[in-house]
Amino acid sequence: MSEREVHDGAPNAGEDPATPGLPARDRSEVAAARLRLLTEARRRIAIYQPSLPADVYGGIAELAELRRLATSGRGAEIRLIVHAADDALRDQHRLVALAQRLSSVVLVRTPLEEVDLAYASSYLLTDQGGYLFQPDARRADGRAALADRAAQAPLMQHFNEVWERSARASTWLPLDL
Repeated sequence: MSEREVHDGAPNAGEDPATPGLPARDRSEVAAARLRLLTEARRRIAIYQPSLPADVYGGIAELAELRRLATSGRGAEIRLIVHAADDALRDQHRLVALAQRLSSVVLVRTPLEEVDLAYASSYLLTDQGGYLFQPDARRADGRAALADRAAQAPLMQHFNEVWERSARASTWLPLDL
């Protein structure tokens, strides 16, 4: 029985019963799922996050996992799409410093097209087939799994399409003084 089944008595819709689901119904569960997914990732992750509040990818444990991924060696890659890159820089989000120090591995882009900027969901995708999806990035509820490539696939396709249409977040680049 998955953690999700224990939590609410039923598996996620369309979820394979053999696939471990993660609870993600409130702020603490979403944060725990995010950290667990980061911990399980080996070399690559993709993050779509319209805005970056301080408590999202800014905690000590999350940053330690992001740093571990970024320095994991050949093939390491953290791709981040964020709508409000300038806001995160102005608010001194801790992820900005990591991206500046490891700019060849932590790649950040900002959408240009209106349809992409209107997208309100957020998600984290791992190279292990894990995902955390929040239909509304401003609300702390969603769904997550450690390994469910079938559920992850449409999110990865969306991410790659938006990534190709987006521009590098130049405000996050390190200053060469």
